[in-house]
Amino acid sequence: MESIHKTVLLNETIEGLNLKSNSVVVDATFGGGGHSLEICKRFPKVKIIAIDQDASAFEKAKSKFKGLDCNITFININFRHLKNLKDFGAFALGDISGIIFDLGLSSDQLENSGRGFSFMKDEPLLMQMQNSGKDSEKENPLSDEVTAYDVVNSWSEESLADIIYGYGEEKFARRIAKGIVEARSKTEIKTTFDLVKIISDSVPAVYRRGRLHFATRTFQAIRIAVNDELRVLEEGLKGGFEILKSGGRMSVISFHSLEDRIVKKFYKNKEKEGKAKLINKRIITASEKEIKENPRSRSAKLRVLEKI
Repeated sequence: MESIHKTVLLNETIEGLNLKSNSVVVDATFGGGGHSLEICKRFPKVKIIAIDQDASAFEKAKSKFKGLDCNITFININFRHLKNLKDFGAFALGDISGIIFDLGLSSDQLENSGRGFSFMKDEPLLMQMQNSGKDSEKENPLSDEVTAYDVVNSWSEESLADIIYGYGEEKFARRIAKGIVEARSKTEIKTTFDLVKIISDSVPAVYRRGRLHFATRTFQAIRIAVNDELRVLEEGLKGGFEILKSGGRMSVISFHSLEDRIVKKFYKNKEKEGKAKLINKRIITASEKEIKENPRSRSAKLRVLEKI
């Protein structure tokens, strides 16, 4: 199945990197391949190192690159390991002139993964980002073990309330956590629809009729917990900055406040240390036209940093 993902802030992200014809770029969140593809079209001699922890992302997107004179290398790892990228022989230390982090969940993961990311489809409660491909689990030491099923069926009520509130900023976190614990005492919570029903029963009727789907924040929180996303982001930013050459730039697109706070803090600290400068003092957001064409871009925030 081909990728259906629509890339957010495409032009702004690439333009922010200030690439040259001989640049080496790390697409740390390859996903649907939108950023890498556009870079290939604009800069045919650029070398791209495309990274994704989901091996199926490459399979879905590789047809887009057919017929292009594009130097692209695919590596199946989590971007938290960027600092060790040289171990894969993809580049020489000091070569990297641009890094892209697009932190949004791709449409492919929402619609086609079968791993329970979407509350709109009845799927097993997995929510693991990493998918190393068929028969590769034993060979991959980075394979994730915790699933959303484990979280909702075994974590304490207090822990559930803490992550749903802390990672999802859900005001009804305690009610939802209590509902989960009560429901699992009767039967296992196996699918996304099982969980959606519990959330629905735990929140007020007026909340269920709100603009934002009532399950959004809880699903987000559990996904973040399963994939350790916030710590991964901190490690990825640090490792990416380490391998970036002087004058190189980092473009990061975040989609919720927790991510953006981490990115903003990291950028500010590097600026205070005299190791980097901010390219955009204010966050870059999607235009009205892009939001109309792709509603998921509404919450996107782009920040660009240059290493000194």
